[in-house]
Amino acid sequence: MIWRRGLERAVRGGPLAITAMAVAVVLSAAPSSALAQAPSLEAIAGDMSPDRTRHLIDGARREGEMALYSTMPVDDNTAVVNAFETKYGIKIKLWRGGSEEIRQRVLTEAAGRHYQVDVVLNTGLDLEPLRREAILQAIPSPYRADLLPEAAPAHQEWVGLYLNAMVQIYNTNLVKKDDVPKAYGDLLDAKWKGRLGIEAADYDWFATVVGQLGEEAGLKLFRDVARTNGFSVRKGHTLLVNLVAAGEVPLALTVFSYSAQQAKAKGAPVDWFAIPPAVAMPNGVGVARRAPHPYAAVLFVDFMISEGQELLLKRNFIPTSRTLKADFAYPLQVEDAAAVLDNARKWEDLYQTIVLGQKR
Repeated sequence: MIWRRGLERAVRGGPLAITAMAVAVVLSAAPSSALAQAPSLEAIAGDMSPDRTRHLIDGARREGEMALYSTMPVDDNTAVVNAFETKYGIKIKLWRGGSEEIRQRVLTEAAGRHYQVDVVLNTGLDLEPLRREAILQAIPSPYRADLLPEAAPAHQEWVGLYLNAMVQIYNTNLVKKDDVPKAYGDLLDAKWKGRLGIEAADYDWFATVVGQLGEEAGLKLFRDVARTNGFSVRKGHTLLVNLVAAGEVPLALTVFSYSAQQAKAKGAPVDWFAIPPAVAMPNGVGVARRAPHPYAAVLFVDFMISEGQELLLKRNFIPTSRTLKADFAYPLQVEDAAAVLDNARKWEDLYQTIVLGQKR
């Protein structure tokens, strides 16, 4: 037997080795409740008792910390982390990256069985692949009932925290308010030649807009705009906002509403609008199945879809809670992350070819 051969090797190794082996055997055989009966993440999340929050806080404080990978802007990450740490005394180890960077990092760590992350905060389009790779754990929560159905998928393996509404932003020194386009067809006007900016990876926005216009008509329209007026392609939504503020890009078609509003509130010479209906994608959180700090992870999710929603609203996000009203005057078309992902290759190819002017 394996354990017997190990013991024989320990005997040959001398008294110290025997002692070490004896301790190891005792520890492995002992029915320690601390080692053998630690509740699973599924059990922790499934606790719907009146004492759920107390259990989560007690467990999280024993863990002492959690690891969060987040795509939120730096200032917003700081606000969220500070609020959670102040309320619960749980330290968050934060790693910030772009949506694709975070998705690839989580996939790489899972493939290497290097289980480091507890919670992933990313776009629904980047959380969905993690779900399909069985990396995320379903997290039921009593607070889900308050959320928009489009942001709370039935599988419960990720949940939307806020809607990233894609809007248009312009430099108020270079573009008059009365001149902004009212419909996508207005982008054909010659006054926009060389003045339109767009983000390099927004194929999902493109797919949703084209779908609204009718696929044949929508594809023709974007081909015509690309041929006659062109697009200035930039990598990064925050960068695009900054370039509009600096006057390098007079009008950008794909930035997030919260980023545009934050820039305007800081005094940048910008304003924003939305060609209706505005496209919105849910940004959300998922908990890793192998989360090293399961109590803290579930507590963080509960926090973000309850009182954390008010924090997001104050920071110009569009929270997914139906109990809060965001200051957003345009109708929203919420993306279905799973449906977009199913057709990703088609729309990525079309976006590359038509909008970015590149063959794949």
